[in-house]
This record gives sequence, C-alpha cells and structure tokens, in this order.
Amino acid sequence: MKKVLVTGATGFKGTVLVPKLLSKGYSVIAFDTQWFGNFLPQHDNLQVIKGDVRDTDSIPLDGVDAIIHLASIANDPCGDLNPKLTWEVSALATMQLADRAKRVGIEQFIYASSGSVYGVKEEEQVTEDLTLEPISEYNKTKMVAERVLLSYANDMKVQIVRPATVCGLSPRMRLDVSVNMLTMQALTNKKITVFGGKQVRPNIHMDDITDLYVFMLENPDKTQGVFNAGFENISIAHIAEMVQQKVDCDVVITPSNDPRSYRINSDKLISTGFAPTKNVSTAIDEIVNAFSAGKLKDEERFHNLKWMRKEVL
Repeated sequence: MKKVLVTGATGFKGTVLVPKLLSKGYSVIAFDTQWFGNFLPQHDNLQVIKGDVRDTDSIPLDGVDAIIHLASIANDPCGDLNPKLTWEVSALATMQLADRAKRVGIEQFIYASSGSVYGVKEEEQVTEDLTLEPISEYNKTKMVAERVLLSYANDMKVQIVRPATVCGLSPRMRLDVSVNMLTMQALTNKKITVFGGKQVRPNIHMDDITDLYVFMLENPDKTQGVFNAGFENISIAHIAEMVQQKVDCDVVITPSNDPRSYRINSDKLISTGFAPTKNVSTAIDEIVNAFSAGKLKDEERFHNLKWMRKEVL
C-alpha cells in the first residue's frame, strides 16, 4: 500500500483531498497545525498528526512514498499579517522538507504553489513560461519555494501546481475566496457588494483541484515540472451576476483602488490528459444547496484572516 504524506491536510483543500486518497487505497499521514479545526473522518489507513511544518524533524517520513505539500499561510491578507511567519512556513519549511525528502529517498514531491506568482500580466494567455513577478509576501514565498523544489528535480519527481482560486464546498470551508464569498453574501444578506468588478480572477472547482493532485500522484511521468491549474478566467462582476441568477439578491458595485487582474492558461495541463469535471456554476449550486439544507452556515473560522487574528496571532 502506497503511503502519502499530506501537509496542510486539515485545511480547505486537504479536507477534501485526504478522503479521496483513502478511497483509492492509499495510506495517508495527515500533518497540520489544525488552526481551523480537524474535519477529517476517522479511517484505519489515516494517521492524523497535529504539528507545525516549521518543526521539520517532527514530520514522519519513514515509509512515505510521496509528499503532497499543501501547508502554507494562505492568501495575500493572511500572508501580510506576519511576514516572518509566512516566510518560515511557506518557504523555509518547504526547503527543509524537500531536503529531508531527498535524504530519505522519497520518490515524489507534489507542491501546491499559486497562480498568483505571475503578478499582474497584460497577456491574455498567461502560460508557465512567463516571468514570475509576485507582489505579496504570499506570492513571493510561493515563487521561492518553487525554485527550491525545482533544484531537487534530479533527486525526485518534482510536480508543481499553480492553482487558480479554488471555489466550492469543503468540510473545512473557506468563505473568503471570491465565488464562495459572493454566494454566501447573497444567501445571508440578499445583497452582494462588489468592489470595482472588472478585475478578472482565474477559478478552479474544489473537486477538480483535488482530483488533479490524485492524477499527479498516479501519473508522475506525465506531470513533472510546473503546471497552471485554472479553467475559468472570470471578472468579479460576472461572478456576482452568476450568483444573482441562482439567488434572489441585489448587486451593488462600489469603487475600488485595486484594478489588478489575474489570468492563467492551463493548456499544458490539459495536454497531459487531465480534464476538469466541474466549474464555477457547479460550485455556486453546491453552496446554495448546502446552505438551504442547513449543512453550511457562515462561521468565523471559515474566514482565514478573521480567525488568524483572533485565534492564531
């Protein structure tokens, strides 16, 4: 039975990914600080460890065949809260983990980077060969971690994903990412407030990004190197309109001093044989249905910045 270490395993993506790995017969070590709780199910092949990736020696690697490294201080505002913490967790710990992985002979290292490492680009097609010009601490740490990992490409199979903004449901929900946030605003306030609206953001559904990590795990020879992962470049105003079509609400547009638009092109990923199965519209439907069924509510711990200010920092 192949053993996989997942860092950040009780986070937004990890909480969806881990059950998928278990259902496919993998043995999983789930390593996380559990700042936002632990929503993982109990399973005979799952070992959940509460720990900090900065204490690299505490991460068990005996018998591990592959690492899926999700752990980081997620998103720009959280990264800016404590830049030192962000660099320690998202860059330094990644370097130390990669070094240990090489020394013990781990075969695969899958890394969750970010589509935001490109910075603001004028190009309509933002492909993997463009220069990286990150703006925030979060983006910068992702870029540095990528470069560190690629230096180990001769020692293990290094697979780097630059995901778009993830949308859709997770037991450890996030309501501070665009699609999820606007949908919850509509459901709870009957009003969506959009700042600017012309800004474009790339999106990927939760099931697609977690399916991609499984795909990379199972197809290492086809997915070594760097891959964008995002299939819908949509303006914030258009997302609000999509929500309004499904939820009776008002949309209020207010001025914004943030004109930045991000796009990514994922043709390279599609060429490997991976294909998405869901989209932004699916994510909105799933959130609306979960809310209507009483399975989802607006909790403070589903907002990373609020929760970190209150409980972590």
